[in-house]
Amino acid sequence: MNKLKLGLPAGSLKDSTLEIFKKAGYNVSVGERSYFPYIDDEEIECILIRAQEIPEYVQGQVLDVGLTGKDWITESGADVIEVAELTYSKTGLRPVRLVLAVPKGSDIKSIKDLEGKKIATELVESTRKYLLEKGISASIIFSWGATEVKPPVLADAISELTETGNSLKANNLEILETILVSTPRLIVNRESWADTWKKEKIEHMLTLLQGALLAEQKVALKMNINEANLPQLMKILPALRKPTVSNLFEEGWVAVETIVDEKEVKNLVGRLKEVGAEGIIEYPLNKLIP
Repeated sequence: MNKLKLGLPAGSLKDSTLEIFKKAGYNVSVGERSYFPYIDDEEIECILIRAQEIPEYVQGQVLDVGLTGKDWITESGADVIEVAELTYSKTGLRPVRLVLAVPKGSDIKSIKDLEGKKIATELVESTRKYLLEKGISASIIFSWGATEVKPPVLADAISELTETGNSLKANNLEILETILVSTPRLIVNRESWADTWKKEKIEHMLTLLQGALLAEQKVALKMNINEANLPQLMKILPALRKPTVSNLFEEGWVAVETIVDEKEVKNLVGRLKEVGAEGIIEYPLNKLIP
């Protein structure tokens, strides 16, 4: 039997990744101390590994395909194919940023002030490359963690991944500049992508994952309305293409169903009522395949 070796990120992205796979239709379960999760697809073999390591293992054909951040692809310099961007994070759908940060009140006011300074980071190569592009010569030191506490005693500044910026603020740091914006990427090595069966398997999996992510931002609305008011409703009701309209048993009335952005609903419901919509139902979606 053909097998697709899939690398899933451990650490901060693990829970959100497993949740997206669940919504996509894959049941993935992880044992307490196991690095080989069970997945209810006998053609896929999962390995749970740090996101930092996934690009190199994919490049080396230990894994066919993997999920990791753009930051770690850039950091490793791995020769892999980025099949797709999957925008989610450990707390939601927002990307993370690699930023340069300094203590509040520091004499370092711009990137030029980093000349000759000491910068602590886990992403040494990404930081070094960025500073070189800006013409800045600084000492980049690898940080084994707790990077936010390094300034001002152990470093003058840090280069750190942040999603909300809350941890930086809590440690009295302010952002100087953004180095890169990172989102999870589905990556594959060139040999596996050239394999017809593996490529098709990856593309089918990607369709389901993208459908699950798209559904995160959408909801379905269903309502009843008198046919006389239907033209007014259609003027204000968004849809992927056109809303679905079906006849009700009661003559002169129809049911209307559509997909809308979840964030629009709070501003839309009142307007729907104004044009005569009744029995409005909102319900979530697991997957939405365009």
